[in-house]
Amino acid sequence: MQKSKFKMKTVRLVGNELKIQDFNFNNMCCNSKGALIKVIGCGLCGSDISKIKNVSQASNSFLGHEVVGEIVELNSDINNFKVGDIVVAAHHVPCFKCIYCKHKNYSMCEEFKKSNIIPGGFSEFVYLTANHLKNTVFIKPQNLSVIEASFMEPLACCIRAIKRARLLKNDKTLVVGLGSIGYLMSQALVSYDMSVIGVDLICERVDNLKKININGLVFENNDITSNKIRQLTDGYGVDCVFMTSGARSAIDFALKSVRNGGKIVVFSSINDKDLGYANNEIYYRELEIMGSYSPSPNDLKESLRLLEQKNVVIDFPVEEYKLFDINKAVSDTINNKIMKAFIKI
Repeated sequence: MQKSKFKMKTVRLVGNELKIQDFNFNNMCCNSKGALIKVIGCGLCGSDISKIKNVSQASNSFLGHEVVGEIVELNSDINNFKVGDIVVAAHHVPCFKCIYCKHKNYSMCEEFKKSNIIPGGFSEFVYLTANHLKNTVFIKPQNLSVIEASFMEPLACCIRAIKRARLLKNDKTLVVGLGSIGYLMSQALVSYDMSVIGVDLICERVDNLKKININGLVFENNDITSNKIRQLTDGYGVDCVFMTSGARSAIDFALKSVRNGGKIVVFSSINDKDLGYANNEIYYRELEIMGSYSPSPNDLKESLRLLEQKNVVIDFPVEEYKLFDINKAVSDTINNKIMKAFIKI
């Protein structure tokens, strides 16, 4: 992989702004098994936005992990790939051996946290290790566009959350927040035979879900109350709430909408450290409050299958930005001018 000794452009978080910088691979890729990928594009994730907002936790880091690109160099014992393949890749690989992995807490694995795309998905080229090729890199299905395929990792996060909830077939679920993740979550729940109610303050997001006619009920928060949700669920409330919004009003709404003994899956970060779930509500009502963060390799495979089979469709506007316009993409996302940004390299 001698071509890997070169300089290319990448994006790095400096302060609270993303900067275009040169990155030199040097010899890191030349003596290791793996693949050099020419990036076609990379989705802008909510976790990227969170890191930009919380600079102290992520300063000087490279961002971007929803990658689609072309293999241009390959040094691998794995026969699944060849130079010229268009692949979709995710960034973290668990060790499968530690206490976390044995309990299926893959995203808590130390190896999982340390592994990453080099340098980050918002780059002209990225290097993927042999472990990535074995576990988190897949040939892009022919019936998926590059943008559709880039949703493999975020959809896999939703699949992970659904699995953690341990739901029964036909359970009644509520998705609070219908941004790109809520949109994926709602469809994934339907694909696993759940009943879905989706709510969002932005009517356009509700309309996006209505257009694809999923087998669930969709309302905007302006028109629905927790009392109405109880009416729709025989007076009990939903079996499980999936929180893709972390606002105080969303938390209160979730607690009033979930049935006694039900579950709330937290799938969003919040800026207010004092904001949380009332202890007595959890105790007296026997509620389960659980977090779900990042997917396992099996979740990635399942995600790509759902996308390829069109069980989950990307039927909402995804705005494309050039690499040098990435800060505008961030600003437009934060200000809810767009639902999802895709950085085209």
